[in-house]
Amino acid sequence: MGREDLSVTEREIRRRRSSLIMKSLIALLILVLAGLAALLLYETKFKVYNNPWAPQTGDLMESSESETQPQKRVSAQEQSLEAQANRLAAQYDYDAAIELLKGQPGFDRSDRRKILVASYEKTKAGCSPYAIDQITHVFFHTLVRDDAKAFDGDEDMDGYNQVMTTISEFNSIIQQMYNRGYVMVSMHDMVEVAEDGSVATKEIRLPAGKKPFVLSQDDCSYYHYMAGDGFAEKLIVDENGKVKNSYIEDDGSVSIGDYDVVPLIDTFVESHPDFAYHGHKGIVALTGYEGVLGYRTDEVYKTREAARLTGWQTKFLEEHPDFDFEKEVAEAKAVADAMRAEGWEFASHTWGHINPAARSLEQVQTDTERWRDWVQPVVGATDVLIFAFGADISDWTPYSHENAYFNYYKSMGFNIYCNVDGSVKAWVQIGSDYMRMGRRNLDGYRMYYNPGLLEDLFDVETAWDDNRPTPVPQM
Repeated sequence: MGREDLSVTEREIRRRRSSLIMKSLIALLILVLAGLAALLLYETKFKVYNNPWAPQTGDLMESSESETQPQKRVSAQEQSLEAQANRLAAQYDYDAAIELLKGQPGFDRSDRRKILVASYEKTKAGCSPYAIDQITHVFFHTLVRDDAKAFDGDEDMDGYNQVMTTISEFNSIIQQMYNRGYVMVSMHDMVEVAEDGSVATKEIRLPAGKKPFVLSQDDCSYYHYMAGDGFAEKLIVDENGKVKNSYIEDDGSVSIGDYDVVPLIDTFVESHPDFAYHGHKGIVALTGYEGVLGYRTDEVYKTREAARLTGWQTKFLEEHPDFDFEKEVAEAKAVADAMRAEGWEFASHTWGHINPAARSLEQVQTDTERWRDWVQPVVGATDVLIFAFGADISDWTPYSHENAYFNYYKSMGFNIYCNVDGSVKAWVQIGSDYMRMGRRNLDGYRMYYNPGLLEDLFDVETAWDDNRPTPVPQM
């Protein structure tokens, strides 16, 4: 065979080889496309359950015991049940989610429910306990809805600038904390109080990256002096059974919306259920001398005893000649009931917003009895005392029963006590029959003068409302 014939043969072999490779690649591509098409068909038409944590709505199908039997449509009731279980699991209550599904008839025959339960169990197994003494506690006062009215240069402006937070600041703070993995817990998630009054530490288990914190709000009474200064009027229950605020506009009309901590948090948790551990939200610390939650429920509004009425109270009663005390109390109770149903708790902030350590024991007793007689019937009993003015009844050393104030408060059923300490990230002290917790004020004063102390929670520059006057007055 000559050199020319050999070259022709080699070219033919190479051509055939290239053709074979090309045909193989085309065949492989066809197989890949066919596989993708089959997978897409499976995902969209035949897959029984795609995402255990967020079950799809609509045309979902349930597997039968036999592969040869047709699938059946999942009922709206089934979807609702799974949504309930998913919400419980999203709020870290895996045991309740599992119990809910396993307690339904036919659990053993439902692959869907088994998949959900397995996913809950797996996530629960990956959770770790968080150190109780490392849990931080933040608090706010009533939020400013209208900056121009709150910061208008009158005699109350400086106080608002120091201790209040605007709605835009609050929304930014909460979103940033959520983004950083913070989760609201109750102080009752931290400790267990036995019938004999003894206190023991509980365990809070969360997935990696999640951090528990306590949220509280002080003075949610919408005091008379705040009227017309850009704050909500009161809390109400709207036609949908949700807790909202009423706000009086300049023309006297009333707007209903999310204008303070409670409804803003409720709305946030609706779309971010994993922000609330077991559905628990914040704790609202209430005085009583001008009523609660914006309702005038104190005894002076009923007795109208001239010697005890303040100028603000006298003016209110004069402007509301048809004021009905019993109706006012009933409406306040309805709000408090709706709040508790949504995961809120209440604390005493003392009836008269007093610093107990600066008062005689007799005065403290009178104050506490008034809270018990005129606030407790509206919002229910509580074992939490959040001191006014950030005060306390002792220094940092443990409470002792040699302390007459502690002895009295303990005898009145208080087991958890909160002061203010913004200098540290967390301060928790647990004794044999009490828990103490320091709180961090997230307000104009702290953001302006100590932004570095808040870096673990949020970025102050991002949250800061440019309508807030500067410099913030010194305290």
